[in-house]
Amino acid sequence: MSSQPYELSNETDRVTITGVAFGDGSRGDVVVSGGRFERVGGSAGGNSGEGWLCLPALVESHVHLDKTFLGAPWQPHLPGSAVAERIRLEKVAQQQLGLTVEERGSRLVEQELRHGTGFMRTHVDIDAEIGLGHFEAVAEIRRRYADRLDMQIVAFPQSGILSSPGTADLLDRALAQGADLIGGLDPAGIDKDPVEHLDIVFGLAAKHGKDIDIHLHEGGALGVFELNLICDRTEKLGLGGKVTVSHAYCLGQIGPEEVKQIGGRLAEAGVAILTAVPPTSMPPVAALHSLGVTVVAASDNIRDAWAPFGNGDVLNRAQMAAYQQTLDTDDGLAFAFDLVSRNAAKALRLDNYGLAAGNSADFVLVEAETLAAAVAAPPARRITFKRGRKVAELPVASN
Repeated sequence: MSSQPYELSNETDRVTITGVAFGDGSRGDVVVSGGRFERVGGSAGGNSGEGWLCLPALVESHVHLDKTFLGAPWQPHLPGSAVAERIRLEKVAQQQLGLTVEERGSRLVEQELRHGTGFMRTHVDIDAEIGLGHFEAVAEIRRRYADRLDMQIVAFPQSGILSSPGTADLLDRALAQGADLIGGLDPAGIDKDPVEHLDIVFGLAAKHGKDIDIHLHEGGALGVFELNLICDRTEKLGLGGKVTVSHAYCLGQIGPEEVKQIGGRLAEAGVAILTAVPPTSMPPVAALHSLGVTVVAASDNIRDAWAPFGNGDVLNRAQMAAYQQTLDTDDGLAFAFDLVSRNAAKALRLDNYGLAAGNSADFVLVEAETLAAAVAAPPARRITFKRGRKVAELPVASN
């Protein structure tokens, strides 16, 4: 196996990889010119890519750059008895770290890049106490890494909207200043008024022409009721394909017939479901997919007050989804990969995503024989390319 499986012409900015494997089981060449794929597939007879698998850049569709503790000494996990209590404890913990949002968030971006992430959607806390400070810090991270990563920012009311007076105006300002989406959080549990909470969220989306990504942890019948409210508003405003519900634990707590009913409604309305692959109450992704719902997997919290776990590797998240929901055939493992690639790209409405001539050359080389093997045991060696330029490597190359 070549330690450098590609040939680079500095004069023409042309990248050539020959004889590499692809996710569909075929082998061939990858030729990049001017930051775009000139050719994917076919063979010129070389084998510089032998032992490597070429995949589209991974999509981290739900993360919290402003929350991570990366860069600080190990922080013991501080579980709270309720969401509101955990929000309070998180603020206390972050104040004691001694590192800025930019420092911590940049470390997580670097880690994601090494694992093959090319696209990211990050939620950023906005409330009356934080103001727009976290948003401004993450916007600076986005600017700094713009040549290595495409990033969407969600204006996220972590402390609620109605329960944190002034937050609605701050969300409005963030959207005007460059946030890509408006978020929401447990409309009944946090704000005690799901109708008003969702009216504000969807109203801001309509005002600014933005997409929506709502955290919904509330379970059982209440969660299903709120999913129906979300579908109602999505259809009324013509936002099909522009709304994501993250977590949706309720879908993992109801029976197959109920899943079929609400899944059909989600598919018809064009509402995507994102899971961070929790240990319990994970939505049945294969069943929802069969109903036409766009289903996605992502990391969510990485080394922060909410979870001590996570490494910024969404391929590992695909492995977790496959393991937890018994997606153990090669087709099942390929579907698990779709959760962090093609499906995630659809939810994020990414144009020209994937390995095809003319598309932006955003891809990752991994040391694996097949796609199924890469998901079942995520490889340690990876090389990440953005617009045809190598931007990261795992493990970090020695000088």
